[in-house]
Amino acid sequence: MAPVVLNKKRGKKWQKPPLEKKQRKNDPFVEKRSKTEGISDDSDSDIENEEVKDPQEFEDEGEESGSDTGSELLSDGDDPLADDFLRGSDDEEKGPDSDSGSDSDSDSDSDVSDIEKKSRAIDEERAREKEEALEEMQLNIREESDEFRLPTKEEIEEEKQQPPDLPNLQRRIKEIVRVLSNFKDLSQKGTSRKEYVQQLKLDLGSYYGYNEFLIGALVEMFPPVELMELIESFEKPRPICLRTNTLKTRRRDLADVLINRGVNLDPLSKWSKVGLVVYDSQVPIGATPEYMAGFYMLQSASSFLPVMALAPQEKERVIDMAAAPGGKTTYIAALMKNTGLIYANEMKASRLKSLTANLHRMGVTNTIVCNYDGNELPKVLGLNTVDRVLLDAPCSGTGVISKDESVKTSKSLEDIQKCSYLQKQLILAAIDMVDANSKSGGYIVYSTCSIMVTENEAVIDYALKKRDVKLVPCGLDFGRQGFVRFREHRFHPSLEKTRRFYPHVHNMDGFFVAKLKKMSNSKKTSAGPQPSETVEQQTPESNVSNGDKKTEENSEQVLMKKATTKAKDLKKKTSGLAENGNVESPSNEKRRKKRKFPSREEISKVREEKRKTLREKVSSKKAGSKDKGNEK
Repeated sequence: MAPVVLNKKRGKKWQKPPLEKKQRKNDPFVEKRSKTEGISDDSDSDIENEEVKDPQEFEDEGEESGSDTGSELLSDGDDPLADDFLRGSDDEEKGPDSDSGSDSDSDSDSDVSDIEKKSRAIDEERAREKEEALEEMQLNIREESDEFRLPTKEEIEEEKQQPPDLPNLQRRIKEIVRVLSNFKDLSQKGTSRKEYVQQLKLDLGSYYGYNEFLIGALVEMFPPVELMELIESFEKPRPICLRTNTLKTRRRDLADVLINRGVNLDPLSKWSKVGLVVYDSQVPIGATPEYMAGFYMLQSASSFLPVMALAPQEKERVIDMAAAPGGKTTYIAALMKNTGLIYANEMKASRLKSLTANLHRMGVTNTIVCNYDGNELPKVLGLNTVDRVLLDAPCSGTGVISKDESVKTSKSLEDIQKCSYLQKQLILAAIDMVDANSKSGGYIVYSTCSIMVTENEAVIDYALKKRDVKLVPCGLDFGRQGFVRFREHRFHPSLEKTRRFYPHVHNMDGFFVAKLKKMSNSKKTSAGPQPSETVEQQTPESNVSNGDKKTEENSEQVLMKKATTKAKDLKKKTSGLAENGNVESPSNEKRRKKRKFPSREEISKVREEKRKTLREKVSSKKAGSKDKGNEK
């Protein structure tokens, strides 16, 4: 095959004869031709010159070369492949002679024109597609900008009569949130922010199933974007968590055993040394042999936080005021290594079974279970007798909506106020039981599974005013700071040390944790369950600003009227005592004036005496009537 390559190289030399170039240079008509004609003529002239000159040049080169390879190529009988190649080359040389020049030009022009037409058609189609896409995008932008508007009252009434259109509600919620996030640029003219917020409340309530009060409280607490994240997180369940019982095993050993049983789990987080997160399991987690043996406790991640903030030490006296079902109590016992003493109190007798069962299962031996009302515990256990108190107060449960969806519709403002009132009483009782002189303790931890301000910051602020306590850091590195100011409320600046936890931020139930340190066992002068009227009377005039003098005078007039009415009532009650001969000395009368309300025992005595006098009068009248009848 090598000789064939040499023949091709020599054939290329034939295509550019020097004589033809000279003729083209001397020809004056070549310069005046058009480019297209020149190209076609050049191709034709090259073909003709090749027909005339190729044999001569081939013979000349064959004679000059005189090599063996050339003779082999020119010989007919030596190499059949070479003959075939030469014949093919001859056929190729003769091919253009058979076709006319005009036919070749027309064919090439038609092919070029067809290709150009196809390419132009493709370019036109692409341009049309781009234009249509731009038009559609502009239409979509115009529709989005002009599409949303607040519904009128008539449209809202029509929607109420029809079943809820969930896609339309969802779209409208997104649009309102988008407008509220950039109200200056995206709001419609003539519509206020209040109208958008009101419509957002209605749509969220109907779409997610919240009542008017609860959705209004959430809207006041969070900005629109974060509010949507919070509500969406309430619709999803929280991850399942386990707490390792360090009284019986270690977390590493427990994880190995559960993994061998087909449980997919990981450590909870860096802030917990005993927590595990379960993603999925081939066996029921609450019925494994390890669970029955008390190696772990099914407990939410948020329930770890109050015990970690309490940080109980060994050989201390600790009270858990609301202990059932025992998750926090068993955690405290594990941290204390079954030393010291724990009072696990639970008010509801029906929940004592689960509490005692978990204590036995987890191997806790330093706990006493009791069934008292939290307000009565200071009378039972004594004042200033323990080192630490954990109060996981009963609350509205607005932080655990993912577990109990009935909270969406069952809670009202009255329920929140009742919970707040109970929580204030319980926290005062918890503070009274702690000994401020304790060497290692003197701490109270208050926690709720609620996100309402009235159940959290308002209760802590009340305790700061009523008792000699102060807030200290919780010892938790994460969590948001508590509210120092919320709408019209202004709380103590140290409430920044409290911690709030949200499901959309920390992937756990909504929770609140505060840690208090008792400074002294003495109570403040304003302490005690007194009505708000007496508290208002004790407020000094120095605390009132000059601009509020008119309001102060009005309040004083109201208080004076109430005081006069109460004084009249006291005179009537003391008159009954004077009739029976129990006249008090003037010094006692002065003390009586200082006391604003008589005790319950005195009131009951007065009532009994009045009843006796009435009975005596009735009996005397009956006896007189009988005597008159007998005389007649």
